[in-house]
Amino acid sequence: MSQLSALSPQARDDALAAMEGPGELDLLVVGGGVVGAGTALDAVTRGLSTGLLEQRDLASGTSSRSSKLIHGGLRYLEMLDFGLVREALQERGLLLTRLAPHLVRPVPFLYPLMHRGWERPYVGAGLALYDGMAMAGKYDMGVPRHRHLTRAGVRRIAPDFDSATLAGAIKYWDCQVDDARLVTTIARTAAAHGAQVATRVRVTGFLREGERVVGVRARDLESGRDLEVRARVVVNAAGVWTDEIQEMVGGRGALHVQASKGIHLVVPRDRIRSEAGVIVRTEKSVLFVIPWGRHWIIGTTDTPWDLDKAHPAASRADIDYVLDHVNAILREPLDHADVVGVYAGLRPLLSGESEPTSRISREHTVVTPVPGLVMIAGGKLTTYRVMGRDAVDAAAHSLSSTLGLTVRPSITDRVPLVGATEWETRSNQRVLLSRRSGLHVARIDHLLGRYGGLVDDLLALVAERPELGEPLRGAEDYLAAEVVYAVTHEAARHLDDVLTRRTRISIETFDRGVSAAPAAAALMAAELGWDDARTADEVDHYLRRVEAERQSQLMPTDQEADEARVSARDIV
Repeated sequence: MSQLSALSPQARDDALAAMEGPGELDLLVVGGGVVGAGTALDAVTRGLSTGLLEQRDLASGTSSRSSKLIHGGLRYLEMLDFGLVREALQERGLLLTRLAPHLVRPVPFLYPLMHRGWERPYVGAGLALYDGMAMAGKYDMGVPRHRHLTRAGVRRIAPDFDSATLAGAIKYWDCQVDDARLVTTIARTAAAHGAQVATRVRVTGFLREGERVVGVRARDLESGRDLEVRARVVVNAAGVWTDEIQEMVGGRGALHVQASKGIHLVVPRDRIRSEAGVIVRTEKSVLFVIPWGRHWIIGTTDTPWDLDKAHPAASRADIDYVLDHVNAILREPLDHADVVGVYAGLRPLLSGESEPTSRISREHTVVTPVPGLVMIAGGKLTTYRVMGRDAVDAAAHSLSSTLGLTVRPSITDRVPLVGATEWETRSNQRVLLSRRSGLHVARIDHLLGRYGGLVDDLLALVAERPELGEPLRGAEDYLAAEVVYAVTHEAARHLDDVLTRRTRISIETFDRGVSAAPAAAALMAAELGWDDARTADEVDHYLRRVEAERQSQLMPTDQEADEARVSARDIV
């Protein structure tokens, strides 16, 4: 299945040829984030001929800039959004135990208790309900139940958190995932089942027959060529770009999406000694301190954003806000020098209320504003599969009522993502794989956590080209083989794709990937046929992007941060 799922340069060409060839698709998805990829997978596994177009890179928007949690959402219990929490916890168990056990892993969290008396039973009751909903779902819970800790217990688990003001804590479990890797894996799974996937293709308009949408006009941003793709139903899964897509059909639509900015800081693991993450409520949002390999991810903010949607910028005020709130619970404060990486993302929140963005529900909505067009918005990373199912259900209604096509029910709860099936076996063989490949067992563990059973592909690449078994110069946590594989199997077409999404070098190294850029570009050039000038352009663009981000993070306001960030535009 690994070759069937390979999103290679040739596979992109073949997909575009198939999509603009004679005939029409049953369903075309616009948007290559987690919802778009999930919709494509749902559609193709129901037997529909399916295509997906993404204007930039897979997961290049919201879906690579989240808190990287697969969770029920504790704060939604307080908002009495029980349905959303129950649904998300069910999906958490499904992803962890069946669909993506190679990508999703359990993470312990502490919920600090600041008040004696009332707080422990109040929070404990909420977490009992949280665990109870997970256990009552159709799928295995997959994580341990919560337990209560004394102040001394907190000190043993998290010595760097200030326990002097605590009455204790409750330890509970949720899950995390590399969000961009999840999206790429979903897209590859869809391709393995026959979906046509093409990135760097911008939809510029809709094809119409009367009132009905019958496809899209688009531009291949790599070649500048215009094309048309005909489809019986088009599903818009463009997230924060939903309003712009609605404008293409004359502004007719029932959805209004408000973008809410959330920023995260990445700091080295040794700056905070703790065996568990922490969640603390703030006046505006929730503060997470999340274990992330050799780092911590700390966030987030929740503020309206109406500036550049492709490149949301974190201002110095945002960074100070997060540092101030995390320092309130630490014995030794962090400062700007401790921050390795910063990233900002936009949540697509369904709007229309006067509530602040931190109070708007994350539930999703599906509408059909005109015949042949389905639009889906809202939701969260954890419930992507449900959103994809609901979008295809709406498309199925259109297909059956107007075209007489019978569409089978969704089966994505029983379709493991590529890499899941052989993951457990390969994990048991980790020492054997290390001996055979000559790679340290820690390297094998790293590959297993990123590729699961597809580790065989990487090891075959190293066996064929031993030099690719060396660490990537400037980012030694990754192998050179991973850069090549990103091009040959994971649809990476630009240096930025590799350093920010196929790997996390851009946020996991103090220089944000600057040292790794030349070596990674040279590896990509050999696969994509770049000449020296093109390779230099890719490196130059990446360096400009890093500098623009650094400058934006010095600016006091969103407006000034945005102006600094957009000075480095996309390479395409």
